[in-house]
Amino acid sequence: MEDSQVIPGKLEFIRDSVRFEVTGTIPIESVLSPKNPKVNILFKSSENSLLFEELELTKNVSYYSYSKEFVLAYEPWMEGAFLEVQFFQGKKAQEEPYQKKVLARGVITTPLLAKVGKVNFDEPIPQVGLFISTGVMDTDLSRSKEFLIKFDAGSSSIKMNSANAQVIADLKNFLTENSSVLSFKITGVQSPENAEGSSSKLGMDRAEAVNKLLKESNITIRDSLIEVTSRWNDWFDFRLLLREYEKISTQRKDQFYAVLLDEADYQTQAQGLRKITGFNQVAGDLFPSLRAAKIEVVAKPLPGLNQAQSLVLQKALEQSTASSELDMADWAIAGETTPRLEDKAKIYSKMTELFRSVIPYNNLAVVKMRLAQRTLDQETKDLLWKEANDLLYQAAKIDTNPYVLHNQGQIMVLQGKTWEAYKKLSDASVLTRNEDFLKYNESLRGALDILRGDYKLATLRFDYDYTEPKEFFNKGLAYYLSKDFSNASLSFEESVMAGRNYGYGFYGLALIAAQSGQAEVALLQLDRAIHASELLYQKALVDPIFEELRSSEEFFQIFRPATSEKED
Repeated sequence: MEDSQVIPGKLEFIRDSVRFEVTGTIPIESVLSPKNPKVNILFKSSENSLLFEELELTKNVSYYSYSKEFVLAYEPWMEGAFLEVQFFQGKKAQEEPYQKKVLARGVITTPLLAKVGKVNFDEPIPQVGLFISTGVMDTDLSRSKEFLIKFDAGSSSIKMNSANAQVIADLKNFLTENSSVLSFKITGVQSPENAEGSSSKLGMDRAEAVNKLLKESNITIRDSLIEVTSRWNDWFDFRLLLREYEKISTQRKDQFYAVLLDEADYQTQAQGLRKITGFNQVAGDLFPSLRAAKIEVVAKPLPGLNQAQSLVLQKALEQSTASSELDMADWAIAGETTPRLEDKAKIYSKMTELFRSVIPYNNLAVVKMRLAQRTLDQETKDLLWKEANDLLYQAAKIDTNPYVLHNQGQIMVLQGKTWEAYKKLSDASVLTRNEDFLKYNESLRGALDILRGDYKLATLRFDYDYTEPKEFFNKGLAYYLSKDFSNASLSFEESVMAGRNYGYGFYGLALIAAQSGQAEVALLQLDRAIHASELLYQKALVDPIFEELRSSEEFFQIFRPATSEKED
């Protein structure tokens, strides 16, 4: 059965199925009994198996031939299964095959890595559902902004010129409008110029100088939120600037990216860049922006009710009354500013009694959805989803609203109703031009496009500024599956930068490295990924993309420490 083969050579999940063809020949002299030789195909894992009807054999002069196409509805057990061809000589009592051969191990299920809100036990609970905001505050849609303090070449002393003074003023205004700071990162960076020195000290000195300047400028941030770091001998920031640079052609940009993505060391890449026509112009325009320290802030506004209004609210919640001294906007603000889901539920539930509006029904449904995320009991989860759907149905009777459609779609996604969900999300997108809403609705649509196999379309969904590592990962996944590896690599790197404890960005980088035959890089990125996520640890052990790596001792070396830690 040496020439038995499966096409394609590695089984792959596409849309909702696994499709392949098995072909091969059997020399007639291998059939001891000329009667009824047969060939079976077995697809088996430790959990389940499929034994297909025996293949039809075509007798030729000196051999039997067989060929058959298969289309299987994908099931989770198939990810770790093996595909085996079995040859029986035709003896009546023969139970074990005379010869067998494994044609493929596992199924490539990379699209199923798309993050759609499902809970994995060793990862942070994904935030699902969109509240309808009053516009005064938005508890779900944080704002991010980057501020750049520039330095003279080789210097870590801040000149308070008009440009840097304006940056500090803009930062103060941003923090005044968004007083609840979620993260605050200062990164000192250096340009590749000789005047910038030959160590990472300059970048860290710049970061520390900016941190000191902020304190002197009365910008007070909790120390626990401030991250001070630096980057050196790293082309990441240059690549970000290059992406927006418009003075060279797309073809010339591709030449730069080809060097930047070849995984060579920093100096080798530097030499490669200098050989590209137009490098001096690009360097002259972009390098000065790398003599800097970046301030990256994620924050949100923090309005709320005053003390007197809070007392009125509490009294209304405790009494059975069909009226309220507070108007609906006040109730909505109270619901938004209350951090506990249980308290939100009380407020929105009371609002359904007081006001005929989409807002309380939709927002109470979101509370139910998020409570469902917190339980592992499937029966409880199903009940909460049903209650949420009932509330959304009531909201839809009042008015057609994109938030209602989005939330209905999100529940369908969690229930595995991908195609129905996509229709809801598509309908929601045409009802509003609100950028904050579309940012989340389109990213979920993009994740579903990945699952549906529309990878090129998926890349178009992520044309928004994100702060969450999962959104960057989905964006990278769309590019990866579209075989746009340069943009995929950049997005996976952005996922890593947004959350180093979120292993999916590392896994994406490992996929790219494995595809391009860079075994050492793939192993390095896998090592980081599997120590961040148990799901990725298990997946890496069966993912056919890493099949060649699994034949090396180095592959299992990176798993042994993880195994020891789990045993401890």
